[in-house]
Amino acid sequence: MEKTLTYEAAYNELAIIAKEIENETVSVDVLAQKVKRASELITFCQTKLKNTEAEVNKIITQMEETKS
Repeated sequence: MEKTLTYEAAYNELAIIAKEIENETVSVDVLAQKVKRASELITFCQTKLKNTEAEVNKIITQMEETKS
């Protein structure tokens, strides 16, 4: 996965791939390649979301601890 890839860029690329597959505009010759890329993008997005959730939870916990 590219180091500069953002969640938004990955999500947009994934949406394009999904639309191409749904509209059957992907040739059989590149279908496996598109599905593989989609899988990579899904993994990237899931990881990004999990990491963001963990970071937000950590910040909230820190904020709650400072209130006590």
